[in-house]
Amino acid sequence: MIVRIVRMSFDEAYIDTFLQLFETYKAHIRTFDGCLHLELLQQKDAPSVFFTYSHWRDEAALEAYRQSELFRKVWGETKKYFNERPQAWSLEQRHCLP
Repeated sequence: MIVRIVRMSFDEAYIDTFLQLFETYKAHIRTFDGCLHLELLQQKDAPSVFFTYSHWRDEAALEAYRQSELFRKVWGETKKYFNERPQAWSLEQRHCLP
């Protein structure tokens, strides 16, 4: 399984716009083939910073999503509101506590 974490920072004026975009697309992303989990986190001490935290069946599923029309549409709309370059990490889960 692949865990994907993406850090995004927005101008404060666009936080609500981003949240509306996430609400619009979250079900589509969650039902994309290979997506096992998706959640949105907001940094407590910096409310304009958000993280998406997602689980993917494997690297091929994540890459299929990243090459999809859905991703191009979501990312194309979202990136207009960034005030910093986003950061992303793909992690391979090695051990899960019971």
